Amino acid sequence: MSRGEDATSATFDGVLERLELESFLTLAEELHFGRTAERLHISRARVSQTILAMERRIGGRLFDRTSRTVALTPLGVRLRADLAPAHRMMVEAVTRAKATARGIAGCLRVGYLGGAAGTLALEAIGAFTRTHPDIDVRVEQTRMADMFGPLRRAEVEVLITQFPVCEADLVRGPVLLRVPRLLAVPADHPLARRDGVSLEDLAQGEVFACAGAVPEYWQLHLAPERTPGGVPIRRGPTAASIPETLAMIGAGQGISPVGADVPRQYAPRGVVYVPFTDADPVEYGAVWRADGETACVRAFVAAAAELVAIGKPG
Repeated sequence: MSRGEDATSATFDGVLERLELESFLTLAEELHFGRTAERLHISRARVSQTILAMERRIGGRLFDRTSRTVALTPLGVRLRADLAPAHRMMVEAVTRAKATARGIAGCLRVGYLGGAAGTLALEAIGAFTRTHPDIDVRVEQTRMADMFGPLRRAEVEVLITQFPVCEADLVRGPVLLRVPRLLAVPADHPLARRDGVSLEDLAQGEVFACAGAVPEYWQLHLAPERTPGGVPIRRGPTAASIPETLAMIGAGQGISPVGADVPRQYAPRGVVYVPFTDADPVEYGAVWRADGETACVRAFVAAAAELVAIGKPG
């Protein structure tokens, strides 16, 4: 490299030093030196010194600050507008490079079972593709009657579904969503006039069972054999889907616990939803094959878990 190239490189690196760039963009967003220091994990004094050095190098004030306020100057506003897109592109480029190096590439097929699971899956896919835009993500709805079949046949790599899941060949991820539990009853049922029901009230009707390859532990979680007080719960007819279950409830053929997401999607005639006062919420999360765990699957589950950390789902 020639002496002229050395000088150009030094000037370029000095103007766009990483700490200066991140300090400027973070302070432009927070407009508070303390919060900026916390986000960058440096001292408040270091932020102030870095901004001062950057202003001297540029030759103008980027922020107006008093003892109480911090505000961008017109020069600062223009610089942020110019720098922010370029910084975002650099961060995304590095993220993509790291993902490729870890084997996060290609196509990810995501399945979901149920309405709440579908909403959660779409939100998780949105979060995942923002940091992995080169991944081709495909989504498909699975059926209750073949709950884990698509996973085991490798038709999907990850499934968003209702818990519990206790399968030796499947890995259950963290709980990603909790929704209150309701009891769906016929409109002319005595429980329909109540403001709330308890688990003991499951003994007042036949509780629907799920048709198909549904594990017995899942059936018992939905409708146990006895109430907490020991009263037997009658198992009613089977149904292969939520719409089928609700249609038969509307016809007066039984009752069924459901998640609070169900009324937002299904409001058939003749069905009333009554909240439980003592039932645990319905839980949803991600499941994948133990022998099919990849960097891509792990990254998707991490993106979904991040939604929980910021309080997004639900």
